[in-house]
Amino acid sequence: MFILGCKLDDIGLEGATSRITGLARGDTASQVVTLGTEMVVHAQRDARFREIVNASALSLCDTVGVLWAARRHGAKLRARVTGVDVIEQVCAAMAREGGGVYFLGGTEGVANDAAQALKQRHPGLVISGARNGYFADAESEAIARAIRSSGAKVLFCGLGFPRQEYWLAAHLGETGCGVGIGVGGSLDVIGGRVRRAPVSWRRLHLEWLYRLMREPRRWRRQLALPAFVGLVVLDALRLRKRTAS
Repeated sequence: MFILGCKLDDIGLEGATSRITGLARGDTASQVVTLGTEMVVHAQRDARFREIVNASALSLCDTVGVLWAARRHGAKLRARVTGVDVIEQVCAAMAREGGGVYFLGGTEGVANDAAQALKQRHPGLVISGARNGYFADAESEAIARAIRSSGAKVLFCGLGFPRQEYWLAAHLGETGCGVGIGVGGSLDVIGGRVRRAPVSWRRLHLEWLYRLMREPRRWRRQLALPAFVGLVVLDALRLRKRTAS
């Protein structure tokens, strides 16, 4: 299905984990997008970004706004498929099945902290490497070569959107990884730098509010949600008008 022109796969966490681990074993580089409301709004004015989303091997429902829109389109999704949960479940699967993972993103120490936390929870997990996301564009090729040398099969890329999507589109093939996943700020959560909302808040689809309460400076980012809702409603009205005529 497509949400305001952006591809979205009607697939839950278990199915996504299976698909991603399968892609990790593949011979070609596959990009996975964790699609959020801000990204969909951004895609309305960035055609190249929209092309990257639509060319991805898998586009997952990361936020409550996208979940709401997906259900309006008849999706069977029961819950979001967040970057944090994808990392956790994919690492659990890789620990069982074998294959290294690489963490790229965050400030100094964040990627390594996330890697070590996951290693403790999944002792069989092979950590191929970790580095921060603060680098110049000119360093990208060298970083991609270093990831290739590490032997990683899965790359978790937490550079924030749209940078991580652009970076993966340009360099994933150079890394030797079977799959690269844009995970935004998920490494900060897993590494313990940012506290995730309690389960009760997540069940009520209020994780965004919890995060806003803890980090009020994020209020501008939350403006994407009403903008997104407005665009979805407007799109539905246009469709209804075309159908009626």
